[in-house]
Amino acid sequence: MAKRTIVALPGDGIGAVVLKEAVRVLDAAGFNADYVYGDIGWDFWCKEGNPLPQRTIDLIAKHKIALFGAITSKPKDEAAAELSPALQGKGFSYSSPIVGLRQHFGLDICVRPCRSYKGNPLNFIRRGKDGNPEEPMVDVVIFRQNTEGLYGGVEWSNPPQQVYDALMTHPKFRENFGWCPKEELAVSTRILTLKYTERIIRAAFVHAVKYGYKSVTVCEKPNVIRETSGLMWKVAKDIQKNAFPAIQLHNTNIDAQMMWLTKNPEDYGVIVASNMFGDIASDAFAGLIGGLGFACSAQFSEDGIGVFEPTHGSAPKYAGYSIPIINPIAMIESACMMLEYIDEKNIAARIRKAIAGVIEEGKVRTYDMMKLSGKPEVVTMGAASTIQMTDAIIARLK
Repeated sequence: MAKRTIVALPGDGIGAVVLKEAVRVLDAAGFNADYVYGDIGWDFWCKEGNPLPQRTIDLIAKHKIALFGAITSKPKDEAAAELSPALQGKGFSYSSPIVGLRQHFGLDICVRPCRSYKGNPLNFIRRGKDGNPEEPMVDVVIFRQNTEGLYGGVEWSNPPQQVYDALMTHPKFRENFGWCPKEELAVSTRILTLKYTERIIRAAFVHAVKYGYKSVTVCEKPNVIRETSGLMWKVAKDIQKNAFPAIQLHNTNIDAQMMWLTKNPEDYGVIVASNMFGDIASDAFAGLIGGLGFACSAQFSEDGIGVFEPTHGSAPKYAGYSIPIINPIAMIESACMMLEYIDEKNIAARIRKAIAGVIEEGKVRTYDMMKLSGKPEVVTMGAASTIQMTDAIIARLK
């Protein structure tokens, strides 16, 4: 295929470390690309009052595909305190740049695969019916609605009078919160729209058909959050009945799902949820396949923009180690999702095969795979560094 241009967004902390290693693997696998680097993250908030500069938005809009490392986000007061003194008191307000990217580009569909690698010492193990340990292989894909719900950003402390007056028209608000002075209220909304609810649920069913999954599970709480979770369940039933009758449709409550995932994780295929619940479910299932060192994701918009990132955070303390120790696999897997999206499936398959070979052989393991605490001295205890793990994957490619 023609040479691609990929927007590389290192971000903060370990984001820059793992992104560099993913690019090394892509190069070694023969992926033909130019990388243009974009500015995003905490340094740009501190220096410019904007963690997502317009120049970075313009790069993504132009090239459509971005590989993203990680960002640091801090609470409101801490963010304000770290802003450059020259910018303080001038009305700047911090908001997460990755959330800003999702909202700006409409990256409403988030896909988070959670698949076991054979031989991973961090895989989930349970006691079987005969009392002996057994290791179920997990192959779950979470479809998380990415732009609405609790992460929509529509919230207030001490809400404006017109908002307060509107809330007071609801009998439940008057009954349960009418006693509270407006100045002592904090309100966050959970907003779902029919358009984007239909879009995420249809995408989940399409994925199930394409990759041979037998079921789609809606993971919400419709018995309590009746309007928004109820909308998701209603839409899912309509879509399944009218377009995907061969795919089984299940309904689980988010709290019960957290219990059941350690009882029978192999029974789940595609799970679809709103923003917060999808975030919770994907992290929980990631724990069954080795943790955030193996957790990758992709985000897509209606007009073809894709952003690919590991789901771990920036972990800034690890970024300062003279020898990096972070597991790069989640970032490399995210790069594989990018390859599949741009129809470089053969290269993605080769990289995943190389990762699987390294893990199954078991000679090269990062500190998390050795169940060690993340301290610099782990490299003297036999743990592979970030670079050594990448080297092992590249050696398998060759």
